Amino acid sequence: MSASQPDHYVTLGVLRDATQEEIRRAYLEAAQRLHPDKNVAAGETEIFLSVQQAYEVLSNPKRRAQYDATLPPEVHVANKFIRPEVFYSRPSLVQIKEDQLLYILLEIEPSEKQSGSLPAPPLNLCLVLDRSTSMQGDKMDVLKATAVQLMRTLRPQDVLSIVSFSDRAEVVVPASINLDRRKQENSIQMMQTSGGTEIFQGLEAGMKEIRRTLDPSRVNHIILLTDGETYGDEQACLNLAEEAAQQNVGITGMGIGSEWNDIFLDALAGKTGGSSVYISDPRDIERFLVEKFKALTSTYADEVLLEFSEQEHIKLNFAFRLQPEGSQIEVRSPMHLGPILRDTPLHILLELVVRPNALENHDVLLLDGLLKASVVSQPLPVPPIRLRLIRNVYPEPKTEPPPTKVLKALSRLTLYRMQERAQVAASQGRHDEAARHLQNLATHLLSQGETGIAKTALLEAQNLENQRAWSESGSKDIKYKTRALLLGSGKEKPT
Repeated sequence: MSASQPDHYVTLGVLRDATQEEIRRAYLEAAQRLHPDKNVAAGETEIFLSVQQAYEVLSNPKRRAQYDATLPPEVHVANKFIRPEVFYSRPSLVQIKEDQLLYILLEIEPSEKQSGSLPAPPLNLCLVLDRSTSMQGDKMDVLKATAVQLMRTLRPQDVLSIVSFSDRAEVVVPASINLDRRKQENSIQMMQTSGGTEIFQGLEAGMKEIRRTLDPSRVNHIILLTDGETYGDEQACLNLAEEAAQQNVGITGMGIGSEWNDIFLDALAGKTGGSSVYISDPRDIERFLVEKFKALTSTYADEVLLEFSEQEHIKLNFAFRLQPEGSQIEVRSPMHLGPILRDTPLHILLELVVRPNALENHDVLLLDGLLKASVVSQPLPVPPIRLRLIRNVYPEPKTEPPPTKVLKALSRLTLYRMQERAQVAASQGRHDEAARHLQNLATHLLSQGETGIAKTALLEAQNLENQRAWSESGSKDIKYKTRALLLGSGKEKPT
């Protein structure tokens, strides 16, 4: 291969030993992002043609073999875009006839050469705002004022659209780079509350606006704000979120007050590697929206995927993103791990159950997968990183302690899992058991100096014992305050 000849494997973002199915999927993903019918960004057509050429060669076994014969020997070099590190809760596994729990902490951050040299990415952002009757008053007033403020802070390269919804949707501000600010601010102020809550109406209209200026060089994102539950259209919303994920469109769900469905919003945002946010006081709407806006402008990679195959007798039991936004991750391949920010690495904690039958050899392959990142400044696919997680097996346990960062992560996760057990018990009518879980949680919180959340946990334990129910906001208070502890600083964020 001459120096001027393109590397088709790099163009498609696959390894040289990629299967035909991996090559096909890489092409479909790149084509969906770069096709001229969907993407009008300058220079993207030429990139799309190079992707097509690479696929035509590599998808044909005979042509691929001829092409491979022209390639120089492969030299392993570090990925120039992202850098992963892996930390284990134990140095090795032990030959015993019982299941063993193993925790793995993945840290993924920008490479040193890339992190400080790239400009902040432009945004393609859509606010999907609930304007149902329950939003009247302070909620809508603050929402309008914040939307106007965000519009005024836009950079020339940013795209903002605003959709309002109740039982039907309305485009308040269409997606455009050159906004008539005064006209659009008037449109925002004219929003009126009415009707019920049908989230699918808002999401569908929001996706249409995002698609109008969809561009892989932008951070394409929807922020959904609601104060109520949607009925009957949940599955349609989840299906739309999966479509959004395929097009690298992220979703953040923000719930105001106590009447919205946190499990549904978690699932909706989680489909795209996003998370839900709890806003207990309408006066905090501005703060949360502004913080999210700043986080989006500091995005380095807007999505990291882990494609993996589980090994026999080993179960990937649980996955949780610790930062930049704490959230449980759906365990299926590919796993949407979430974004990498320039100043905040992506931290993922995995829980694996290793069965005794997996321990027959000297070492165990725990997980075989590929890490894939979508770096905003990079129009072509980023080469994946092979992730093979292996531990040795010994007759006796090693005395080496786990890394401090793993211990800290497990300590914080334990608190979150305690509240999770309380939520499950309460939902099944076992209120006394739920109260005991919260009392246990409070004890652990006090030992870690988290007196504010401990007090909340004890008050909710009393409510469950005496009233057989959570307080109006108790369930969400406990869930989101313990989730906030998972963030890298370990400090509770106010809600």
